[in-house]
Amino acid sequence: MTMAIPSRKDRIRPVELLSLSGGLALFSGLIVLMATRDIVLSLISLALVFIVVLVVLAMLTLAARPTGDEQLDIDEQNSTH
Repeated sequence: MTMAIPSRKDRIRPVELLSLSGGLALFSGLIVLMATRDIVLSLISLALVFIVVLVVLAMLTLAARPTGDEQLDIDEQNSTH
């Protein structure tokens, strides 16, 4: 049985989710830092926003319906087992 090599898009997808989550967390951390001038509070908000955004994006990714090509790939993988 040969393993299919994932496409570049499939390999980059987790990096996209992490970078988007990190960007939004950094933005919120900077806003809190500028508003309160408290580094500890800023780091706490940064960490919380990173985790929340990452979990929400992961749940939305799981809830999305697969496209036609993805569905064919899923069916192909299921039929080989």
